[in-house]
Amino acid sequence: MKKIILFVLFMTAAVSAQEPKPTPPLYSEQTLTDLRNIQQAALGSDYAYRQTAYLSNNIGPRLTGSPQAQRAVEYVAAELRKLGLEVRLQELKVPHWVRGEERGELVEYEGMAAGTTQKVVLAALGGSIATPADGLTAEIVVVNSFDELNALPKGAVEGKIVLFNYKFDREMQASGFGGAAYGQAVQYRFGGAVAAARLGAAAVLVRSAGGSQNRLVHTGAMGYADGVKKIPAAAVTYEDAETIAYLAKMGKVRIKMKITPQTLEDAVSYNVIGDLKGSEKPDEVVVVGGHLDSWDLGTGALDDAAGVAVSMQVAYLLKQLNLRPKRTIRVIAFMNEENGGVGGRTYGQEQEANAMKHFAAIESDLGASHPLGFYFTGKPEALAFLAPISKVLGSQGAGLSQLQPGGVGADIGPLTQKGVPSFAPWFNQQTYFNYHHTAADTLDKVNPRKLAENGSLMAVLAYGLANLEQPLPR
Repeated sequence: MKKIILFVLFMTAAVSAQEPKPTPPLYSEQTLTDLRNIQQAALGSDYAYRQTAYLSNNIGPRLTGSPQAQRAVEYVAAELRKLGLEVRLQELKVPHWVRGEERGELVEYEGMAAGTTQKVVLAALGGSIATPADGLTAEIVVVNSFDELNALPKGAVEGKIVLFNYKFDREMQASGFGGAAYGQAVQYRFGGAVAAARLGAAAVLVRSAGGSQNRLVHTGAMGYADGVKKIPAAAVTYEDAETIAYLAKMGKVRIKMKITPQTLEDAVSYNVIGDLKGSEKPDEVVVVGGHLDSWDLGTGALDDAAGVAVSMQVAYLLKQLNLRPKRTIRVIAFMNEENGGVGGRTYGQEQEANAMKHFAAIESDLGASHPLGFYFTGKPEALAFLAPISKVLGSQGAGLSQLQPGGVGADIGPLTQKGVPSFAPWFNQQTYFNYHHTAADTLDKVNPRKLAENGSLMAVLAYGLANLEQPLPR
């Protein structure tokens, strides 16, 4: 009898050892219910649209160092305080560049009528120096790439103006890869002045790095290099680049261009930081944010009032639903993403010792079109932890997730580099670069329904991460 009892005990223990241990839950049933409620509340809310409208229409373009940028800081801080968040302003020293006057006209080309000129639509690139006060008149040399420029005979561009006529790939954008098309084109905007100056050029023009075909010029940051002479740099429209290239095949083309930008002393500005404190792990932080500054040709509705607004809405929705996350959700409106990245860099430096306490970071900065899901930078095995969130988002057509090894956002980039799991909405990119950095980046381009979908993704993702029962692999 004793042997039988021992045998039964042994077999019971053996069977128990073979049974898989129960998997620890990722999300409580209550959290999953809350996520669905957050989703529905977000899809029915106009809070993010109203905030986007105010930042765009009431405050307007918010170029770093401008009065509008300062007004936006004050406004967002006040709105976050209304929501009951713990708000602080992180002081920054940011570039202060102002645009000035801009004019271009073709003054010599084949077949021109005597006594006339032909207007060229151009805009100074951010950070450019000015032309002489009375303008700069010179022959244009058209090239399509850096390789073409460097293959020209010695002295071919000395004292002349180089036009980089690299064509933005509209087919690539139409296929949903607008960001990739932009990445190919923007290298000429940023590096064109240095490449041309090394060969003695007097100035540089760059075909707009975007998809617009409405004679809208695309601005953005450009760069200079130590030891290389600074030359004026401006972008021209798709249409004007086409015209100049056409005329240049027939003979000499000369342009008179005048831009009068100034780089003033660095200005004082701020990141706006608002904390919705966690109930169980308040020292662990989920960052959710966008950038508050914008370029000055439009009103920065898509880039990036919408991103700031959906980040603010995360806190708004949780307050409306009387939900408190387990971890702290930190809303950040970053300053100076467009022409320096001081806001993201400064926050990253300040939080260097606390990087491990940053549970995750989310950034919205690619417009406000329909989100397909989210991009993720981090350990691939972490994606399994996010499947329940994707399942909730799947009901609104945003259930996809994609690993992005290089990072998902400029402002959270310093956190990403420190190993913080990082996220961004995965947008349809078929139209965004038609408006990006142009005068057409205005509120009418923001679709309220699609903005609500983006707001839902941001809120569901932020709350889900803040309530995750286990740490993400990192």
